[in-house]
Amino acid sequence: MARSELGAYLTARRAHVTPAQVNLPSTGHRRVPGLRREEVALLAGVSADYYVRLEQGRERTPSAQVLDALAAALRLDEDGRLHLFRLAGLGPHARTSAPAVADRVEPSLLALMEAWPHNPAIVYNRVYDVLASNTIADALFHGWAHSRNLMHAVFTDPAARTFYRDWYDVARNTVAGFRLGYGAAPDDRRLRQLLTELLYHSPEFADMWARHDVRGKALERKRFEHREVGPLTLTMQTFDVRSAPGQELVVYHAEPNSPSSDALTLLGSLAATSRREL
Repeated sequence: MARSELGAYLTARRAHVTPAQVNLPSTGHRRVPGLRREEVALLAGVSADYYVRLEQGRERTPSAQVLDALAAALRLDEDGRLHLFRLAGLGPHARTSAPAVADRVEPSLLALMEAWPHNPAIVYNRVYDVLASNTIADALFHGWAHSRNLMHAVFTDPAARTFYRDWYDVARNTVAGFRLGYGAAPDDRRLRQLLTELLYHSPEFADMWARHDVRGKALERKRFEHREVGPLTLTMQTFDVRSAPGQELVVYHAEPNSPSSDALTLLGSLAATSRREL
């Protein structure tokens, strides 16, 4: 499977690089979007036949030097290069039988999250199951009424396209992050189950999955439309949980003295009042 995935990844990525981006002339009728196979081979310094064998899965032992050259030719960022090496089974991050991600979140981390009354915070695993959330995060995500899985929340909740004001961008970034986790542990049963569900139930997910975008989470801005407090623009920071590999902590915050900050304060007050009434 890894070899066919490697070929599919190479094919998908060259489709997203234009000749102009790599200073190649674009002449004549082009039957494929992006680069031709022979153009990638030229840029990477390998024979066209060798590159064709890589895409078709007939070449099984690309060297690290070849992979580095392909990563440069295809203009892969660091996450894309990491994914390429994983698919080829090379490097310190080569794919192995990755251990399952722990479902238990450290009590000290839970206590820290609850100490942030104005900062929604969640912990999720590589399958995007939300393992823990603080009170204001529960309020931000409407009590997780649809699902505590973020992939389900984005792709199978009809309200998602209203809640996420930039739904398409959020969806693409989520799929790219999910593929990075999938590349690390393709044999994870829960990952494969979720992938099958989403491919079946969401044509949008299937289209985005076919792009083979790969991207880890970084500093992002997200715009929400919350049904109780209105529009929110929040910056999110993502951290690896060192004590539980595979878990990630996401913390949201608003620009101080902004309308989003006021809305977040109101949301925190509503959440605290609701909790006291329970």
